[in-house]
Order: sequence, then structure tokens, then C-alpha cells
Amino acid sequence: MDTFLSILQSIGIILIVILFFNVMIFVHELGHFLAGKWRGAYIDRFQIWFGKPIWSKKIGGVQWGIGWIPAGGFVSLPQLEDMEGIEGKAELPADLKPLKAKDKVIIAAAGPLFSLLLAFFFACIVWGIGKPVTDVPDTRIGYVAPGSPAEKAGILPGDVIRKIDGEDVSKWMGNMEGVKEKIALSEHELITLTVERAKADGSTEMLDIRTGFDQPETKWWQRSSMRQVGIAQANISMVHMVVPNSPAARAGLKEGQQVTHLNGQTIHTSVVLYEAAKKGTPMALTLKNPDGSVVETTLTPVIPENWEGKEGAHPLAGAVWGSPKAEFNYEYPTPWQQVGQSLRWMGITLDKVIAPNSSVGMEHMSGPVGIGSHMYDMMQLPGEIGWRLLLWFAVILNVNLAVLNILPLPVVDGGHVTLGIIEMIKGKPVSGAFLNRIMVGFIFLLLFFFVYVTFKDVGDMVGKGNELPEPVFNLPAQP
Repeated sequence: MDTFLSILQSIGIILIVILFFNVMIFVHELGHFLAGKWRGAYIDRFQIWFGKPIWSKKIGGVQWGIGWIPAGGFVSLPQLEDMEGIEGKAELPADLKPLKAKDKVIIAAAGPLFSLLLAFFFACIVWGIGKPVTDVPDTRIGYVAPGSPAEKAGILPGDVIRKIDGEDVSKWMGNMEGVKEKIALSEHELITLTVERAKADGSTEMLDIRTGFDQPETKWWQRSSMRQVGIAQANISMVHMVVPNSPAARAGLKEGQQVTHLNGQTIHTSVVLYEAAKKGTPMALTLKNPDGSVVETTLTPVIPENWEGKEGAHPLAGAVWGSPKAEFNYEYPTPWQQVGQSLRWMGITLDKVIAPNSSVGMEHMSGPVGIGSHMYDMMQLPGEIGWRLLLWFAVILNVNLAVLNILPLPVVDGGHVTLGIIEMIKGKPVSGAFLNRIMVGFIFLLLFFFVYVTFKDVGDMVGKGNELPEPVFNLPAQP
């Protein structure tokens, strides 16, 4: 019964995600439709999704329909531009007259404008109900990986990062402003970390440390990894779960305990525990119970029975460690703040994609599959958190849709606006075989890009799965 309910929940979430996508598409195309009606343009079709319609109905001289290729949508406006290659052949009246250049600009710009208005609509809702946030203002390093660029540069656990490449940081991750994002988006051959380090006399000193970076290898079907220096954030290490019959269960570990020391050394993050377990040597642990009492125990990690002989197998303690469960707070940013922040993120993303020394490329942009997967993960969050985050994410998506469509590129709305402006300046339409070849070529480029990012989206989703099965231990239970 639980499995059946879980399947129903997953189907419901998928339907909500699809609905969100199609609301965005509909509103964007509605802008073109209403502007076309206003400016007296001939409208042949209004279709959600591309391809041959699986459903259609003619209302008021316009064919409304749903295509079989679940991506995007269009309003067929033959006077705007010949888009037969994408939208299919239109039924044109014999006395169809050309549109004025000003009308073309208005109709083309209306789609991005409506997307921006939809972003403001969602932003007003978020302003009223609040945006969930888990930002923790802590940039203290809890772990430095052995052999990592950070260790080679002299960075130590306990260092507090104050700046990265001269820019202030106040949190580890979030809003493209945290430690993780600034390292990933750096364009320098050496990344400068300004850290505050405690001295033996109790005072602190500020140090500028320059470090290299790594980009761990990924499978050929996945996106390349972002820059990393080999550090992890400091956090309280809790026991979240203990696997039955595992070394942790045999040692008496219980959910809710805090691990304070490993082999006599204070630990600053649970990453230390995972890395220590891989060695397969005894782990002497000091644990604090929820009531404040302290216990000590020792466990020796082993390779799970069903991992024996498998590639990548390593010893496990049989416990899930982690920081305390995140507590969400709420922010109430104004619609202008939300849209402004989304525009700023969009600008940063585009800048990093084209920057020659950046590790960010076109492959790191997401298509509908990747965006839908992200939205699905949001909706899995407990209580009201998921749908509140989804509403905030809708602001970002619609701003992105507006910006990408208004870029002065062939085929997209910005290209039509540009051609309309040129026509207004020259006094005659831009036409000819060369322009048509550019349009057709760009259509193929867009299709290639769509297939490419979708392939990477699916590759990353496949990569989320565990390469090794759920561990099974074959140890006698604690007597």
C-alpha cells in the first residue's frame, strides 16, 4: 500500500511540474497572440508543444492545438516571419498584407514581456507567503582532503574563509554567492582564499592563500564537474541512521547521538568519519547522547557482504552521519528584489558561459528534463517547503525565459525584434536567401543544443544512482 501511495505521489508531482511548464509556455505565447490581435495580424494557429497536433479545435478562425513533441509552443504569425520549418505550413488568406515594422516589434516583444509579467505575478505570491531559506552564515572549514589542492596550499581545518578572489563571502553555499559557487565559478588559474586563522595565543590573523583546483572526472555522458579545491564546511556530526548488523550497530551507536571525537581528535565535520571508515581501521569514537551524557566506543568498518569483489567497494561503518536536520526560515523579498536577483544570476551565468577562462560551458545549462528533475526534487521536500520553493523557482524560470527569448538571435523573439528595428531604419523588410539560410541554420543549432543539454540532463540523472547496491552486512547483532 505504501508503494502504491508513493507511486501516486510521484505521478502527482510529475503532473504538477508539467502543468507549471505549460503555464509558462501558454502565458508567453499568449503575449504574442494578444499583441497580434491588437495590431491586426493574421493568426493561423496557437499551439502548445511542437509537431503534428494530437488535439486541435478551430475557434474564431484560429486553430488551437497540442502537438506531440513535448517542448515549447508557438503562435503562427505568417506576417511576422516564415517559420514553416518549425511550425508547419500555414493557411494564408489571398489578400494577406504585410505588417508594419513597428507592429512586428510589438508582437515579437510581447512574449518576453508576458513572461516577465508572469515572473512578477509569482514574485508577488512569494512576497506574501515567504521564500524558504536554509542559509547558514558560517564559512569555517571542517575538512581538508589529503593530497587536495587546498592541503598543498596550506589551508587548515578551522580556517574561516572571509574572501574568495577578493570578494566577500558570508555563507558556504547559496544564491551563487557562497564559498562553493565562487570557487566553482572562478576564472583564475590560482584561486585566492582570504582566511582568518586562530593563533596559539588566542588571537587571529588574516592570510591570503593561493590554491589550485581539481575537476573530478565524470562519465562521458555526464556534465564535466565544476572546480573544487578539496574542502568541506564545518558542521556538527550527528548519527542519523544505523544499519542493522553493521559495525556501528554492534558498537552501540544510536540515532541522535553527536560524534565529538575520532581517535582522540576533535572533528569538525562528518566528512572525516566517512573518509576514516574507508581505511577499514578501528575508529575510536566519543559520542554525546541527547541527554548530554558522554560515551566512548570503538568500531572497525568492513566491506559489506554484497560488495565483496565489486569495483569501488570499500569498508563502511554502517552509519549515516550528517549535520543536524536543516531548519527552514522564511524571507519576504519584494517582487523587484526577486526579479532583480534572477536577472543578476542570469547575467552571471551567461558571462561565465562565454568567459574564456571559466570552467562553465554550454553543457552546464539545463533543458526541460533537468529543470523538471530539479522541480521534482523540490516537491519532495516535506510540508509546505516544496511548493513554496517551486513558486520562487517559477520566478527564476520566467525571468530566464524572458531574457533568453529577447536575445538578438535568429528565430527567437529577440531576432524578430532586431529585424523589425532594422526594417524601421531601412524602410524596407530584411529578406533574401541569405537570411533564410541563417534562419534555417540557427533552427538546426537550437535543435542540436536542445538534444545536447537533454542528453546531459539524462546523463546526470542516471549518475545520481548508486553504482554499488544497498550495503548488506552479515555480522552478528549486538547481544
